[in-house]
Amino acid sequence: MKYLKDIWEVTKRECKILYVNRIYGYCMVVFPLLAMLFFTSLLNDGVPQEMPVGIVDLDNTSMTRALGRKLDGFQNSKVVANYTSVSEARKAMQENVIYGFLYLPKGTTEKLLASRRPTVSFYYSQTSLSAGSMVMKDLKTTATLGMMGVGQATMRAKGLTEKQIQTLLQPIRIDLHQVVNPWSNYNIYLSTVFVPGVMMLFMFLISAYSLGMELKFGRGKEWLAMADNKIVVAILGKYLPQALIFSSIIFFYEFYIYGILHFPYQGSLWDVLLLILLQVFSSIGFGVFIFGLMPSLRMSMSICSLWAVLSFSLAGSAFPMMGMDGSLQAMTWLFPLRHYYMLYQITVFNGYPLADAWFHLVALVAFTLTPWFVLSKVKNAMLNYVYIP
Repeated sequence: MKYLKDIWEVTKRECKILYVNRIYGYCMVVFPLLAMLFFTSLLNDGVPQEMPVGIVDLDNTSMTRALGRKLDGFQNSKVVANYTSVSEARKAMQENVIYGFLYLPKGTTEKLLASRRPTVSFYYSQTSLSAGSMVMKDLKTTATLGMMGVGQATMRAKGLTEKQIQTLLQPIRIDLHQVVNPWSNYNIYLSTVFVPGVMMLFMFLISAYSLGMELKFGRGKEWLAMADNKIVVAILGKYLPQALIFSSIIFFYEFYIYGILHFPYQGSLWDVLLLILLQVFSSIGFGVFIFGLMPSLRMSMSICSLWAVLSFSLAGSAFPMMGMDGSLQAMTWLFPLRHYYMLYQITVFNGYPLADAWFHLVALVAFTLTPWFVLSKVKNAMLNYVYIP
């Protein structure tokens, strides 16, 4: 009971610090909420729409103009200009006025009707990977459908049936099923890792910052005295309010994306709640561990910032881990966000049992327990270290 009383006293002291120091309010509530709204609003349409493209139509027939209208009819592309030459269109693409253009040379319709296989070219910029890929898909589809339309009319004139025409034009029919995210919605699979990654960043920083401020203002001995010099009691009392606040913010985020934005999820509510707890405890544990390794406000926060920023690249959401270099693949296991992302993908997003993600579950629990190895260093720093700016 005495330990519980000491934890309560330290918790009350920490609540006063959180109330007085506005940095905690901004980093624990305001900025995470802004990040949440920013990312979900940025990707609100799901995929980029009406990306500017151009057309170089040197043939200028009813058939080539119809191809331009088909391209403009796609959801992801919007024809914003017709250029008189390839050089002019290429210059516009280099200036980022358009992401790509369709080139229809003179004689395209004549060769097509004569079955002489005209060459239709399309150019697209991969400076922006997602925009370039989507524009390329629309340009390729437009060219393919245009050629198939003429071929279909020719075969019909020769007396072939619709079934025969379909067999010749498309000998293999593709039955495509995009599991879980059939809309290819960027918001569903990017916001669910970017926002937790930003929240982990703040948890890393705040956990290291809290200990650094005790050292900076010489309050470490007072803090330990309230816990009867028991560092475990002091740590539990200090981070209990932070864990509750961060858990509440993340719970609101989960309610927002699943209850209001209606993101799909296959897992149970218990999987979501477990993931929230693991995310909060592992992040706070990692921040305390880094401060224990380097009992310096500046150095610990710098390492936490670096680790959080690298997490976005090594989590595997934007670039798959299997495509990385072997050494980078090994490094991904050192980042809590990687294990959070895999646990989310396996249990919540795809609905597989927790047993299939046991390694990532154990990894997050291990990050939660890492402060145990540096508690003596943290205590020694509070009692003996002198703050150096």
